[in-house]
Amino acid sequence: MLRIVHSRDRKALEALFKRRSQRMDEAEAAVAPILEDVRKRGDRALLHYARKLDGLAADSVRIAAEELRDAERGLTADFLRAVATAAQRIRRFAEMQLPQSWTKSAGGGIELGQLVRPLEAVAAYIPGGRYPLPSTVMMTVIPAQVAGVGAIAIASPGPSAATLGTASLLGVENVFHMGGAQAIAAFAFGTETVPKADRIVGPGNVYVAAAKKLLAGEVGIDFVAGPTEILLIFDDGDPRLLAADMLAQAEHDVDAAAILLTTEPALAQAVAEQVAVQLQSLPTRSVAAAAIRENSAAVVTRSLDEACAIANRFAPEHLAVSETVPLDRIEHAGSVFIGAWSPEAAGDYASGPNHVLPTSGAARLRGGLSVLDYVKIISVQKLSETGLRSIAPAAALLARAEGLEAHARSIEMRTDA
Repeated sequence: MLRIVHSRDRKALEALFKRRSQRMDEAEAAVAPILEDVRKRGDRALLHYARKLDGLAADSVRIAAEELRDAERGLTADFLRAVATAAQRIRRFAEMQLPQSWTKSAGGGIELGQLVRPLEAVAAYIPGGRYPLPSTVMMTVIPAQVAGVGAIAIASPGPSAATLGTASLLGVENVFHMGGAQAIAAFAFGTETVPKADRIVGPGNVYVAAAKKLLAGEVGIDFVAGPTEILLIFDDGDPRLLAADMLAQAEHDVDAAAILLTTEPALAQAVAEQVAVQLQSLPTRSVAAAAIRENSAAVVTRSLDEACAIANRFAPEHLAVSETVPLDRIEHAGSVFIGAWSPEAAGDYASGPNHVLPTSGAARLRGGLSVLDYVKIISVQKLSETGLRSIAPAAALLARAEGLEAHARSIEMRTDA
Protein backbone atom coordinates (compact mmCIF):
# COMPACT_ATOMS: atom_id res chain seq x y z
CA MET A 1 0.00 0.00 0.00
CA LEU A 2 2.90 2.40 0.74
CA ARG A 3 4.35 3.47 -2.60
CA ILE A 4 8.06 3.16 -3.23
CA VAL A 5 9.48 5.67 -5.69
CA HIS A 6 12.99 6.69 -6.71
CA SER A 7 14.23 10.24 -6.57
CA ARG A 8 15.21 9.91 -10.25
CA ASP A 9 11.52 9.69 -11.09
CA ARG A 10 10.94 13.43 -11.12
CA LYS A 11 7.30 13.16 -12.18
CA ALA A 12 6.43 10.83 -9.31
CA LEU A 13 8.39 12.95 -6.87
CA GLU A 14 6.65 16.14 -7.97
CA ALA A 15 3.25 14.50 -7.65
CA LEU A 16 4.11 13.25 -4.17
CA PHE A 17 5.38 16.58 -2.91
CA LYS A 18 2.58 18.62 -4.39
CA ARG A 19 0.76 20.07 -1.43
CA ARG A 20 -2.49 18.46 -0.45
CA SER A 21 -5.24 20.85 -1.43
CA GLN A 22 -7.19 22.33 1.43
CA ARG A 23 -9.85 23.74 -0.86
CA MET A 24 -8.88 27.08 0.64
CA ASP A 25 -10.71 29.19 -1.94
CA GLU A 26 -13.96 27.36 -1.27
CA ALA A 27 -13.38 27.54 2.49
CA GLU A 28 -12.77 31.29 2.38
CA ALA A 29 -15.99 31.80 0.44
CA ALA A 30 -17.88 29.69 2.98
CA VAL A 31 -16.54 31.43 6.09
CA ALA A 32 -16.55 35.05 4.91
CA PRO A 33 -20.30 35.56 5.58
CA ILE A 34 -19.93 33.98 9.03
CA LEU A 35 -17.10 36.32 9.95
CA GLU A 36 -19.09 39.36 8.85
CA ASP A 37 -22.21 38.17 10.67
CA VAL A 38 -20.34 37.72 13.96
CA ARG A 39 -18.70 41.11 13.49
CA LYS A 40 -22.07 42.80 13.05
CA ARG A 41 -24.32 40.86 15.41
CA GLY A 42 -21.92 39.58 18.07
CA ASP A 43 -23.40 37.07 20.49
CA ARG A 44 -26.62 36.62 18.52
CA ALA A 45 -24.74 35.40 15.48
CA LEU A 46 -22.26 33.42 17.57
CA LEU A 47 -25.02 31.54 19.38
CA HIS A 48 -26.75 30.80 16.10
CA TYR A 49 -23.67 29.18 14.59
CA ALA A 50 -22.63 27.44 17.81
CA ARG A 51 -26.02 25.79 18.04
CA LYS A 52 -26.13 24.96 14.34
CA LEU A 53 -22.55 23.78 13.86
CA ASP A 54 -21.07 22.99 17.28
CA GLY A 55 -23.93 21.18 18.97
CA LEU A 56 -24.33 23.83 21.67
CA ALA A 57 -27.46 23.30 23.76
CA ALA A 58 -26.79 25.91 26.47
CA ASP A 59 -27.83 29.56 26.53
CA SER A 60 -24.24 30.79 26.33
CA VAL A 61 -21.02 29.70 24.68
CA ARG A 62 -19.19 30.37 27.95
CA ILE A 63 -18.59 27.20 29.95
CA ALA A 64 -19.49 27.70 33.58
CA ALA A 65 -16.79 27.61 36.24
CA GLU A 66 -18.54 24.77 38.03
CA GLU A 67 -18.53 22.65 34.87
CA LEU A 68 -14.78 23.20 34.57
CA ARG A 69 -14.22 22.21 38.20
CA ASP A 70 -16.43 19.13 37.77
CA ALA A 71 -14.36 18.09 34.76
CA GLU A 72 -11.15 18.55 36.74
CA ARG A 73 -12.51 16.49 39.64
CA GLY A 74 -13.39 13.72 37.18
CA LEU A 75 -9.84 13.30 35.87
CA THR A 76 -8.18 10.03 36.84
CA ALA A 77 -5.05 9.92 38.95
CA ASP A 78 -3.07 8.52 36.01
CA PHE A 79 -4.22 11.36 33.75
CA LEU A 80 -3.33 13.93 36.40
CA ARG A 81 0.17 12.50 36.69
CA ALA A 82 0.58 12.53 32.91
CA VAL A 83 -0.53 16.17 32.70
CA ALA A 84 1.83 17.11 35.53
CA THR A 85 4.77 15.48 33.73
CA ALA A 86 3.98 17.07 30.37
CA ALA A 87 3.14 20.49 31.82
CA GLN A 88 6.38 20.64 33.78
CA ARG A 89 8.46 19.94 30.69
CA ILE A 90 6.49 22.31 28.44
CA ARG A 91 6.81 25.07 31.05
CA ARG A 92 10.54 24.52 31.49
CA PHE A 93 11.20 24.65 27.74
CA ALA A 94 9.17 27.86 27.42
CA GLU A 95 11.15 29.38 30.28
CA MET A 96 14.39 28.52 28.47
CA GLN A 97 13.08 30.17 25.31
CA LEU A 98 11.80 33.35 26.96
CA PRO A 99 13.91 36.35 25.85
CA GLN A 100 15.10 38.83 28.45
CA SER A 101 15.06 42.61 28.65
CA TRP A 102 18.52 44.16 28.50
CA THR A 103 20.44 47.39 28.03
CA LYS A 104 24.04 47.56 26.83
CA SER A 105 26.51 50.22 25.89
CA ALA A 106 27.03 50.47 22.15
CA GLY A 107 29.99 52.78 22.68
CA GLY A 108 30.45 56.49 22.15
CA GLY A 109 27.68 57.61 24.46
CA ILE A 110 24.96 55.38 22.99
CA GLU A 111 23.04 52.81 25.03
CA LEU A 112 20.79 50.29 23.29
CA GLY A 113 18.50 47.61 24.58
CA GLN A 114 15.17 45.88 24.49
CA LEU A 115 12.08 45.53 26.63
CA VAL A 116 10.23 42.22 26.57
CA ARG A 117 6.52 42.65 27.22
CA PRO A 118 3.70 40.10 27.08
CA LEU A 119 0.61 40.46 24.94
CA GLU A 120 -2.43 41.49 26.95
CA ALA A 121 -4.89 38.87 25.68
CA VAL A 122 -4.54 35.67 23.64
CA ALA A 123 -6.95 32.96 22.53
CA ALA A 124 -6.25 29.33 21.70
CA TYR A 125 -8.30 27.16 19.37
CA ILE A 126 -8.50 23.55 20.61
CA PRO A 127 -9.81 21.04 18.04
CA GLY A 128 -12.66 18.89 19.28
CA GLY A 129 -13.62 16.74 16.31
CA ARG A 130 -12.39 13.22 15.66
CA TYR A 131 -9.78 13.43 18.41
CA PRO A 132 -10.08 15.68 21.49
CA LEU A 133 -6.72 17.30 22.18
CA PRO A 134 -6.12 18.23 25.82
CA SER A 135 -2.42 18.23 24.95
CA THR A 136 -3.05 21.28 22.76
CA VAL A 137 -4.48 23.07 25.79
CA MET A 138 -1.10 22.66 27.48
CA MET A 139 0.88 23.56 24.37
CA THR A 140 -1.00 26.81 23.80
CA VAL A 141 -1.73 27.93 27.36
CA ILE A 142 1.51 27.19 29.22
CA PRO A 143 3.82 29.30 27.00
CA ALA A 144 1.34 32.17 27.33
CA GLN A 145 1.49 31.85 31.11
CA VAL A 146 5.30 31.79 31.05
CA ALA A 147 5.26 34.93 28.88
CA GLY A 148 3.03 36.67 31.44
CA VAL A 149 -0.08 37.10 29.29
CA GLY A 150 -2.82 38.51 31.49
CA ALA A 151 -5.93 37.14 29.77
CA ILE A 152 -5.97 33.66 28.23
CA ALA A 153 -9.05 32.13 26.60
CA ILE A 154 -9.65 28.85 24.80
CA ALA A 155 -12.38 27.62 22.50
CA SER A 156 -13.33 24.16 21.32
CA PRO A 157 -16.27 23.08 19.15
CA GLY A 158 -16.85 19.94 21.19
CA PRO A 159 -14.77 20.17 24.35
CA SER A 160 -14.17 16.80 25.98
CA ALA A 161 -14.08 16.32 29.73
CA ALA A 162 -10.30 15.89 29.45
CA THR A 163 -9.99 19.20 27.59
CA LEU A 164 -12.14 21.03 30.14
CA GLY A 165 -10.38 19.39 33.07
CA THR A 166 -6.95 20.28 31.71
CA ALA A 167 -8.01 23.88 31.20
CA SER A 168 -9.22 24.00 34.80
CA LEU A 169 -5.97 22.46 36.06
CA LEU A 170 -4.06 25.23 34.31
CA GLY A 171 -6.28 27.89 35.81
CA VAL A 172 -7.94 28.98 32.56
CA GLU A 173 -11.34 30.51 33.33
CA ASN A 174 -12.37 31.83 29.91
CA VAL A 175 -13.38 28.62 28.16
CA PHE A 176 -15.93 28.62 25.33
CA HIS A 177 -17.97 25.96 23.56
CA MET A 178 -17.58 27.23 20.00
CA GLY A 179 -15.59 26.27 16.94
CA GLY A 180 -14.93 26.93 13.30
CA ALA A 181 -14.97 30.37 11.72
CA GLN A 182 -17.42 31.68 14.33
CA ALA A 183 -14.91 31.07 17.14
CA ILE A 184 -12.13 32.82 15.24
CA ALA A 185 -14.43 35.76 14.49
CA ALA A 186 -15.54 36.02 18.12
CA PHE A 187 -11.93 36.25 19.31
CA ALA A 188 -10.96 38.63 16.51
CA PHE A 189 -13.79 41.13 17.04
CA GLY A 190 -14.91 40.40 20.57
CA THR A 191 -18.58 39.94 21.51
CA GLU A 192 -20.66 40.63 24.59
CA THR A 193 -19.53 37.26 25.98
CA VAL A 194 -16.20 36.56 24.31
CA PRO A 195 -13.22 38.86 24.96
CA LYS A 196 -11.26 40.21 22.02
CA ALA A 197 -7.80 38.68 21.65
CA ASP A 198 -4.56 40.24 20.47
CA ARG A 199 -3.51 36.92 18.91
CA ILE A 200 -5.22 33.64 18.08
CA VAL A 201 -3.16 30.44 18.10
CA GLY A 202 -3.75 26.74 17.69
CA PRO A 203 -4.55 24.20 14.96
CA GLY A 204 -7.87 23.65 13.23
CA ASN A 205 -9.56 22.42 10.09
CA VAL A 206 -9.65 24.17 6.73
CA TYR A 207 -12.45 26.51 7.85
CA VAL A 208 -10.49 27.60 10.90
CA ALA A 209 -7.43 28.12 8.70
CA ALA A 210 -9.46 30.15 6.20
CA ALA A 211 -10.92 32.32 8.95
CA LYS A 212 -7.48 32.99 10.42
CA LYS A 213 -6.17 33.88 6.98
CA LEU A 214 -8.99 36.32 6.29
CA LEU A 215 -8.71 37.98 9.70
CA ALA A 216 -4.91 38.24 9.87
CA GLY A 217 -4.29 41.93 10.43
CA GLU A 218 -7.57 42.36 12.30
CA VAL A 219 -6.01 40.04 14.89
CA GLY A 220 -2.59 38.45 15.20
CA ILE A 221 -2.33 34.76 14.29
CA ASP A 222 0.36 32.12 14.57
CA PHE A 223 0.13 30.74 11.01
CA VAL A 224 -2.34 29.30 8.53
CA ALA A 225 -2.09 25.55 8.99
CA GLY A 226 -2.75 22.81 6.45
CA PRO A 227 -2.84 19.02 6.74
CA THR A 228 -0.30 17.52 9.11
CA GLU A 229 2.88 15.95 7.72
CA ILE A 230 6.04 14.10 8.70
CA LEU A 231 9.17 13.47 6.68
CA LEU A 232 11.78 10.95 7.80
CA ILE A 233 15.41 10.66 6.63
CA PHE A 234 17.00 7.34 7.61
CA ASP A 235 19.78 5.37 5.94
CA ASP A 236 19.38 2.65 8.54
CA GLY A 237 16.87 1.82 11.23
CA ASP A 238 14.25 -0.57 12.56
CA PRO A 239 11.49 -0.86 9.93
CA ARG A 240 8.92 -1.48 12.67
CA LEU A 241 9.69 1.82 14.37
CA LEU A 242 9.81 3.82 11.15
CA ALA A 243 6.48 2.38 10.05
CA ALA A 244 4.98 3.14 13.46
CA ASP A 245 6.15 6.75 13.23
CA MET A 246 4.61 7.13 9.78
CA LEU A 247 1.30 5.68 10.94
CA ALA A 248 1.31 7.91 14.01
CA GLN A 249 1.11 10.88 11.67
CA ALA A 250 -1.19 9.25 9.12
CA GLU A 251 -3.90 8.51 11.67
CA HIS A 252 -4.51 12.24 12.23
CA ASP A 253 -6.34 12.87 8.99
CA VAL A 254 -6.98 11.39 5.55
CA ASP A 255 -5.06 14.37 4.12
CA ALA A 256 -2.01 13.76 6.32
CA ALA A 257 1.29 12.84 4.70
CA ALA A 258 4.08 10.54 5.90
CA ILE A 259 7.16 10.31 3.67
CA LEU A 260 10.34 8.30 4.22
CA LEU A 261 13.55 9.31 2.43
CA THR A 262 16.22 6.62 2.47
CA THR A 263 19.31 5.64 0.52
CA GLU A 264 18.52 1.94 1.07
CA PRO A 265 15.94 0.25 -1.21
CA ALA A 266 15.75 -2.72 1.17
CA LEU A 267 14.80 -0.45 4.05
CA ALA A 268 12.10 1.22 1.94
CA GLN A 269 10.63 -2.19 1.14
CA ALA A 270 10.79 -3.39 4.74
CA VAL A 271 9.05 -0.23 5.99
CA ALA A 272 6.32 -0.62 3.37
CA GLU A 273 5.73 -4.19 4.53
CA GLN A 274 5.60 -3.10 8.17
CA VAL A 275 3.09 -0.36 7.39
CA ALA A 276 0.79 -2.96 5.86
CA VAL A 277 1.20 -5.29 8.85
CA GLN A 278 0.65 -2.63 11.50
CA LEU A 279 -2.37 -1.18 9.74
CA GLN A 280 -4.23 -4.43 10.27
CA SER A 281 -4.46 -3.95 14.04
CA LEU A 282 -4.69 -0.16 14.11
CA PRO A 283 -8.06 1.10 15.44
CA THR A 284 -7.66 4.22 13.31
CA ARG A 285 -6.78 2.27 10.16
CA SER A 286 -9.60 3.68 8.03
CA VAL A 287 -8.10 7.16 8.36
CA ALA A 288 -4.45 6.09 8.38
CA ALA A 289 -4.82 3.79 5.39
CA ALA A 290 -6.29 6.58 3.28
CA ALA A 291 -3.45 8.94 4.22
CA ILE A 292 -0.85 6.28 3.45
CA ARG A 293 -2.45 5.35 0.14
CA GLU A 294 -3.07 8.86 -1.16
CA ASN A 295 -0.34 11.08 0.28
CA SER A 296 2.55 8.97 1.52
CA ALA A 297 5.53 7.07 0.12
CA ALA A 298 9.03 5.76 0.67
CA VAL A 299 11.48 7.62 -1.59
CA VAL A 300 14.81 6.03 -2.44
CA THR A 301 17.44 8.75 -2.79
CA ARG A 302 20.96 8.63 -4.20
CA SER A 303 22.56 10.09 -1.07
CA LEU A 304 21.81 11.64 2.29
CA ASP A 305 22.74 15.00 0.78
CA GLU A 306 20.01 14.58 -1.80
CA ALA A 307 17.57 13.53 0.92
CA CYS A 308 18.37 16.69 2.89
CA ALA A 309 17.91 18.82 -0.22
CA ILE A 310 14.50 17.26 -0.85
CA ALA A 311 13.53 17.77 2.80
CA ASN A 312 14.53 21.43 2.69
CA ARG A 313 12.48 21.93 -0.43
CA PHE A 314 9.44 20.35 1.25
CA ALA A 315 9.99 22.22 4.57
CA PRO A 316 8.06 19.64 6.60
CA GLU A 317 6.12 20.23 9.76
CA HIS A 318 7.88 17.32 11.47
CA LEU A 319 11.32 16.08 10.38
CA ALA A 320 12.67 12.85 11.89
CA VAL A 321 16.30 12.02 11.06
CA SER A 322 18.87 9.36 11.88
CA GLU A 323 21.90 10.43 13.86
CA THR A 324 23.99 10.15 10.69
CA VAL A 325 22.16 13.09 9.10
CA PRO A 326 24.22 16.28 9.58
CA LEU A 327 22.05 18.94 11.20
CA ASP A 328 23.95 21.70 9.40
CA ARG A 329 22.25 20.47 6.22
CA ILE A 330 18.77 21.05 7.65
CA GLU A 331 17.43 24.50 6.74
CA HIS A 332 13.64 24.26 6.91
CA ALA A 333 11.51 22.26 9.36
CA GLY A 334 8.91 22.93 12.01
CA SER A 335 10.55 20.62 14.54
CA VAL A 336 13.37 18.08 14.24
CA PHE A 337 13.50 14.69 15.97
CA ILE A 338 16.91 13.02 16.06
CA GLY A 339 17.52 9.28 16.32
CA ALA A 340 15.51 6.17 16.99
CA TRP A 341 14.63 7.19 20.55
CA SER A 342 13.02 10.49 19.54
CA PRO A 343 9.63 9.67 18.02
CA GLU A 344 7.49 12.57 16.91
CA ALA A 345 4.74 11.30 19.20
CA ALA A 346 6.92 12.10 22.23
CA GLY A 347 7.04 15.70 21.05
CA ASP A 348 3.28 15.74 20.68
CA TYR A 349 2.90 15.30 24.41
CA ALA A 350 5.70 15.45 26.89
CA SER A 351 9.25 16.22 25.74
CA GLY A 352 8.76 20.00 26.02
CA PRO A 353 8.91 21.79 22.64
CA ASN A 354 5.58 22.83 21.15
CA HIS A 355 3.51 20.57 18.94
CA VAL A 356 1.68 23.46 17.22
CA LEU A 357 3.84 23.63 14.09
CA PRO A 358 3.83 25.23 10.63
CA THR A 359 2.60 23.08 7.73
CA SER A 360 2.29 23.41 3.96
CA GLY A 361 5.78 24.84 3.56
CA ALA A 362 5.37 27.57 6.19
CA ALA A 363 8.41 26.13 7.96
CA ARG A 364 10.44 28.00 5.34
CA LEU A 365 9.36 31.17 7.16
CA ARG A 366 9.09 30.30 10.83
CA GLY A 367 9.32 27.60 13.45
CA GLY A 368 6.61 26.27 15.70
CA LEU A 369 4.52 28.04 18.30
CA SER A 370 6.63 29.19 21.23
CA VAL A 371 6.76 31.65 24.08
CA LEU A 372 8.02 34.17 21.50
CA ASP A 373 4.52 34.28 19.99
CA TYR A 374 3.18 35.71 23.23
CA VAL A 375 5.62 38.57 23.75
CA LYS A 376 6.71 41.63 21.86
CA ILE A 377 10.23 43.05 21.74
CA ILE A 378 10.39 46.82 22.21
CA SER A 379 13.70 48.40 21.25
CA VAL A 380 15.20 51.03 23.57
CA GLN A 381 17.85 53.66 22.82
CA LYS A 382 19.45 56.36 24.93
CA LEU A 383 21.95 58.80 23.43
CA SER A 384 24.13 61.26 25.28
CA GLU A 385 25.20 64.53 23.68
CA THR A 386 28.44 62.84 22.65
CA GLY A 387 26.51 59.93 21.20
CA LEU A 388 24.19 62.10 19.14
CA ARG A 389 27.06 64.22 17.83
CA SER A 390 28.91 61.09 16.72
CA ILE A 391 26.11 60.03 14.35
CA ALA A 392 24.57 63.42 13.53
CA PRO A 393 26.37 64.05 10.21
CA ALA A 394 25.41 60.63 8.81
CA ALA A 395 21.83 60.83 10.08
CA ALA A 396 21.26 64.36 8.75
CA LEU A 397 22.74 63.51 5.36
CA LEU A 398 20.55 60.43 5.02
CA ALA A 399 17.48 62.42 6.06
CA ARG A 400 18.08 65.03 3.35
CA ALA A 401 18.76 62.30 0.80
CA GLU A 402 15.24 61.11 1.50
CA GLY A 403 13.80 64.61 1.27
CA LEU A 404 12.94 64.73 4.97
CA GLU A 405 14.31 68.13 5.99
CA ALA A 406 12.55 68.25 9.38
CA HIS A 407 14.31 65.04 10.35
CA ALA A 408 17.69 66.61 9.62
CA ARG A 409 16.82 69.79 11.49
CA SER A 410 15.63 67.91 14.60
CA ILE A 411 19.15 66.51 14.85
CA GLU A 412 21.08 69.62 13.90
CA MET A 413 19.16 71.89 16.30
CA ARG A 414 20.72 69.81 19.06
CA THR A 415 24.22 69.48 17.64
CA ASP A 416 24.98 72.71 15.75
CA ALA A 417 27.02 75.13 17.84
